[in-house]
Amino acid sequence: MGCAISSLGAKAELGERNTADGAAAHLSEEQIQMIKESWQVIRDDIAKVGIIMFVRLFETHPECKDVFFLFRDVEDLEKLRTSRELRAHGLRVMSFIEKSVARLDQMERLEALALELGKSHYHYNAPPKYYSYVGAEFVCAVQPLLKDRWTAELEEAWETMFQYVTGLMRQGYQEESCRQRHLAASSKERPDKRNTAL
Repeated sequence: MGCAISSLGAKAELGERNTADGAAAHLSEEQIQMIKESWQVIRDDIAKVGIIMFVRLFETHPECKDVFFLFRDVEDLEKLRTSRELRAHGLRVMSFIEKSVARLDQMERLEALALELGKSHYHYNAPPKYYSYVGAEFVCAVQPLLKDRWTAELEEAWETMFQYVTGLMRQGYQEESCRQRHLAASSKERPDKRNTAL
């Protein structure tokens, strides 16, 4: 049992990603219950967890800051810890995690939520290679909050959930990327109205 950087993050770096359906199939009722119970403790400190998660993300993967134009040039991690913008983004991510946890019993709704988030990340220029890093940093950030409640089984449950969600986000990103390429190609095929004679 240790920090998820050694497991979830490493798996992403090595390309050992489960398919979205494969990960969902391995999320047992017991794991869902463990996630929901641990969320009851985590949610009391969601702002704190969000900030810790992103500061750690920028410490361990500084290249991720390039995706965030507001934080791109901030070198002082203390400034990040007190940044209102980072706090707001951390809260948005934590809100998504909360919605994901609430939908673990309604996989169709969770799938739609994660696919949409992946599509919106295409427009934010946030490529899929970074998604699993956030899950790994989340796990590291919540371990101290849960103290003796943290177990290898709980870590595996959270990792499985994040693999499932990030797999769906990747799928949504790819779908939107294909859609945008198709739109760009079809607009090039249409004749330019300005050049047609009447």
